[in-house]
Amino acid sequence: MWQKYFTPTSLETALQILAQYREQARIIAGGTDILIELERKVRTPRVLIDITRVPGLDEITRSDGHIHLGPLVTHNQVAGSAICMQQAYPLARACWEVGAPQSRNRGTVAGNLITASPANDTITPLWALGASVTLRSAYGERTQGFPEFFRGVRKTAMEPDEILTGITVPAMKANERGTFIKLALRRAQAISIVNVAAVVSLTAGHVTDARITLGSVAPTIVRAIHAEKFLKDRALTDDIIAEAGLLAASDSRPIDDIRGTANYRREMVRVATMQALTQLRDGTERNGYPSRPILLSSNTRLYEQGDDQISQLKGALVHEEEGGQPIVTTVNGKHVEVHGANDKTLLRMLREDIGLTGTKEGCAEGECGACTVFLDGMAVMSCMVAAPRAHGSEIVTVEGLAHDGQLHPVQQAFIQEGAVQCGYCTPGFLMAGAKLLEEKPSPSRWEIEQALTGNLCRCTGYYKIIRAIERAAQR
Repeated sequence: MWQKYFTPTSLETALQILAQYREQARIIAGGTDILIELERKVRTPRVLIDITRVPGLDEITRSDGHIHLGPLVTHNQVAGSAICMQQAYPLARACWEVGAPQSRNRGTVAGNLITASPANDTITPLWALGASVTLRSAYGERTQGFPEFFRGVRKTAMEPDEILTGITVPAMKANERGTFIKLALRRAQAISIVNVAAVVSLTAGHVTDARITLGSVAPTIVRAIHAEKFLKDRALTDDIIAEAGLLAASDSRPIDDIRGTANYRREMVRVATMQALTQLRDGTERNGYPSRPILLSSNTRLYEQGDDQISQLKGALVHEEEGGQPIVTTVNGKHVEVHGANDKTLLRMLREDIGLTGTKEGCAEGECGACTVFLDGMAVMSCMVAAPRAHGSEIVTVEGLAHDGQLHPVQQAFIQEGAVQCGYCTPGFLMAGAKLLEEKPSPSRWEIEQALTGNLCRCTGYYKIIRAIERAAQR
């Protein structure tokens, strides 16, 4: 899949490597997009540069009225961030609705922007909030607003030797309200058919400023300019909201595709815009958003301070396709050195090189959750992790859930409730359930359902699976 996998320990080293290889290299952080592209041969870089071991890039900070996101900030970090929930709520909401907990533990907001799909969920709210990005190369640094940065479908202004090193978001003011609405073919693990972000400033019940952005209805995110102008100096009455919905629909330029027709998308822009503005008027935009989202993680940050084998290096570690550098890791509490897996995914390494076949391959695209494992305390889909990323990390697979001959409470409950059918998806459900109970020992049924959104059961055995996790929680 790739020939060289670099793991630099400083941003300067990463930039030097990127300057050397340019078009032949790609930066990898979460990997949830690029590994699918490599699997499908959409892109074929021969060099990957993993920046997840560079300290200080996974922080969310606030200063001078702005929120700053490092390039390694994950969707789950944002979804659980008090700063973002309070002062960048549309972004927090969008991050919470991306994929599933396992993919949100790996996927980064920066990666979502760089992929530049008009259906990507985080671009829409960031555009409405007035965000900008910082790009850096070995030769300098520049900042761009979103209208300049996004050039078209999967096209940005980034040069081949640049890294997106930061996202700057103006914090919402006291009189501003914002929200994010997503329409997809199912409630989780689905790409947007349409998404809408709205941010309005209200004074004495009247709109003094409005920013409405529309996703998945044009080559890039678009502003609903006519709706924004119409709302200015008006109260959000039902009639005004209805007219704004019609104007937003007229600003969209959708196409027909497998997820929906252009006419359907245009109508859903109208409906979603009205829904967003009604929520902002009534102050209900935060309904349904949990105060503590389920993350399936005891560590939401991609950089792990305990990775001593990496952090003590100077320069960069290199795993080559035919090279002799082994992947040295800990799996289920045992020290492991693996040769010959430098160009594989973590899933393939676990199954083919270590012989742990409990972790299943159901889709190889991060869709089904059958390959869920714990990586440095996070539940992740191992098909979406490059094997060299495991160097210096701690991994737990389904074989590692039992201790001292005793099954994990979730395993025991699955047996007692008859929650196993064909059994193929079961390891992924067990891992998600075990991490949930570690994070939330007494979860509600809704929280259990949220924890399992990344796991598919083709035998439709969800009721017994949920009952099994409820039973395990009682133990």
